[in-house]
Amino acid sequence: MYKQFRHQGTHDPTVIPQLLKACDSLPFLHYVKGLHAESIKAGSNIDVFIGTATVAAYAKCGLVSDARKLFDGMPERNVVTWNAMIGGYLRNCDTDSALIAFEEMPGKTRVSWSQMIGGLARNGDTVTARRLFDKVPCELKDVVIWTVMVDGYAKKGEMEAAREVFELMPERNCFVWSSMVCGYCKKGFVTEAEAIFKQIPVRNLEIWNSMIAGYVQNGFGEKALQAFEEMRVEGFEPDEFTVVSVLSACAQLGDLHIGKQIHNMIEYKGMVVNQFVLSGLVDMYSKCGDLVNARLVFESCNERNVFCWNAMISGFAINGKCKEVLEYLGRMEESNIRPDAVTFTTILSACAHAGLVSEALEVISKMEAYGIEIEIRHYGCMVDLLARAGRLKEAYELIKRMPVKPNETVLGSMIGGCWIHSDMKMAEQVIKMIGADSATCDNSHNVLLSNINAASEKWENAEMIRRSMVDGGSEKIRGCSSIILGNSHVDLSISKEVLHQMNGQSAI
Repeated sequence: MYKQFRHQGTHDPTVIPQLLKACDSLPFLHYVKGLHAESIKAGSNIDVFIGTATVAAYAKCGLVSDARKLFDGMPERNVVTWNAMIGGYLRNCDTDSALIAFEEMPGKTRVSWSQMIGGLARNGDTVTARRLFDKVPCELKDVVIWTVMVDGYAKKGEMEAAREVFELMPERNCFVWSSMVCGYCKKGFVTEAEAIFKQIPVRNLEIWNSMIAGYVQNGFGEKALQAFEEMRVEGFEPDEFTVVSVLSACAQLGDLHIGKQIHNMIEYKGMVVNQFVLSGLVDMYSKCGDLVNARLVFESCNERNVFCWNAMISGFAINGKCKEVLEYLGRMEESNIRPDAVTFTTILSACAHAGLVSEALEVISKMEAYGIEIEIRHYGCMVDLLARAGRLKEAYELIKRMPVKPNETVLGSMIGGCWIHSDMKMAEQVIKMIGADSATCDNSHNVLLSNINAASEKWENAEMIRRSMVDGGSEKIRGCSSIILGNSHVDLSISKEVLHQMNGQSAI
């Protein structure tokens, strides 16, 4: 529409700020520069509203120095202009320049204080954020500023400090309650999150979503489904954030029945199936073993992002369909969707379980071509693959060439390979490597080492390792299975008495 006006030779300065506001990232930089040039030609660049919008647009596109030059040259600046410049510094992680500008700023408003405190906290400097928070004039310290400080602490995981400020709040809004619930859940303190949740006088959908998501993040799928039912009883209709969490809970529990109910609800209510909901559905069906419906959902969507592709590829991987994993990687690349580190981890893991060494090496080459850093988890997959395939020397050499220190997963894979192929000599070399850092050797590794020695008829060594574990207080983890009876999950675990009998009769 605006281009049509321009072709007619018409310049409307009133729409320039709105257009600049829409240019909020690097791909729109050429539009920002074009609109700026047009304003200069028309002489409207001296207008404070156009100048402020241009400063904000340059800062959003990452050109903070250009924004500052424009800011310094403005004949008139208001509080919004100052906020735009300071916000630009904060957005680009230049907290020092933001603080200097904030100190120079005349007539600070609630928005100015809130933006500065929140920006510092987001950039990890909660100490300076708290110092400024304590300086906010009483008449300006409203519930928003209190909330920004609490949220800053919570997002950084400093829950004691967050709780301290939270308890001092003269009034609370829904957002601060949600921040506390999210903060505790992020730290794994689900009991504390539940206690906060129960205190909330009036809950909204966002708060319910926070609690449900918190349960899922911490592996409490059944509690997440219970909270979902309670939320609906209270009259709240789920949105896409709710269903993504609930689908994840179903995936955790392997509860295909409820997962299908959620899918039916989405279709019945005509909810928008965005790419996150799509990924959630594919993930749920895959983890519940229903690859037919996972593929139907995936293929029904025309626009798929990397999360959707990863969900489908992961679904094939966890169900042992390595051929489809590699096929869908090819389709993903043909769709011009760039695989990420998660994609390649999944594919390498699938290759490891299928024993596809040459294919895995091709995947590593693709990672290098894409410029994706090969991380410890990728090395772990390759070590696991080579060790399973009996190529223990290659696996050992790879461990030695790794640019990072091998962790317990990598070493465990190597020891597991030695056990599978009864290679005591290589096991001894790995044992020496572990001996340099005993902290990396956990009980599972000791079990394998004991079994390797036993298989090689080195009974004294096997017994010595077993005794060291017993003397160190290690216990065999009780076996546990889960079955569904009706609508309830029942956990079945072995009793301690039987466990002690087993320990007495067999090696750990």
